[in-house]
Amino acid sequence: MIIQEGGSAAAFSADVTREHELALAMQMAKKRWGSLDVLHNNVGVSLAGGDGDLMDITEDQFDNICRINLRGTVFACKHAVAIMREQGGGVIVNVSSAAALGKYPYVTYKATKAGVIAFTEQLALQNAPYGIRANCILPGLISTPMAVEARIQAWNQTREQVSAERNAKVPLGRQGTAWDVANAALFLASDEANFITGISLAVDGGRLLNRI
Repeated sequence: MIIQEGGSAAAFSADVTREHELALAMQMAKKRWGSLDVLHNNVGVSLAGGDGDLMDITEDQFDNICRINLRGTVFACKHAVAIMREQGGGVIVNVSSAAALGKYPYVTYKATKAGVIAFTEQLALQNAPYGIRANCILPGLISTPMAVEARIQAWNQTREQVSAERNAKVPLGRQGTAWDVANAALFLASDEANFITGISLAVDGGRLLNRI
């Protein structure tokens, strides 16, 4: 899609739970384009990773989700920051979740996404002297396969039922799309946001205002 729009793009396969693969991804990006200007961390799992209620979660499920959602973000940032400090600047956009602040039933996703917010704030403060900005996005109820398909199976409902229930929780009357989140990330990564760092931007249709 990027190439069709006239841009330049390349894929690199990496497991976010393996630090050396994350380090290699950053180095390959720098080698290909000459610099690493933006890191966008957009990897996460909840129900698909075995998340559950506190009384049901197992050690393995908890550890697996932590490795993907939080540790993966931290170590991707570690190796991106090393390059960005050397080159004198860069931008990091981490995807957390409105679930970190609002009502959410599954323990590990909420805990890890809250951790992403705290980590991003630390990242912004510690790296501002190097010209590096870091911000977080908090998506609300977004219509994606990870969110909708997992709930169709978990709740034993149809796609229409799941979508209708999620739509009803949003003050704007609908779930968001991946483009809504992408456009927020594009803004935070752009020069138009060059005086913004350390924030958590809700992209949730007003859902956090209606969290009870």
